[in-house]
Amino acid sequence: MTQQSRISPRLIVPDPDRASAFYQDALGAEQVFRAPAEDDGRPSVVEHRIGGSSFRVSPAVSSWGWLSPADLGGSAVLLEIEVDDPDAVGRRMTAHGAEVVVPIENRPYGRRSGRIRDPFGHLWIITGELRTLA
Repeated sequence: MTQQSRISPRLIVPDPDRASAFYQDALGAEQVFRAPAEDDGRPSVVEHRIGGSSFRVSPAVSSWGWLSPADLGGSAVLLEIEVDDPDAVGRRMTAHGAEVVVPIENRPYGRRSGRIRDPFGHLWIITGELRTLA
């Protein structure tokens, strides 16, 4: 019997609603589920979809071991997103408060890519087809 599996990253952030708004605005993510708010006013999980992929955001809760990149002093994971126009996505991300870590440019390995740190400390590789200069 073949078993289907799926992996869905969960990004730990201080404010899931603010992060959700960022990912919707900057990456075009669609919010597909939001859990009711907990006692502190934050939802325990907000699920998003981009194309055929999904990811979730949840609040930092140290007693559960859910620590944000700020709690850890950085992100131990790189999230890679392949898009039609890496430059446009990078511009949208930075316009919404992200920071360029490695500029998006044509790379010798045959991709156009760069690295962006979102406002919550998560690192994203934004990648796509090489851009030809006209």
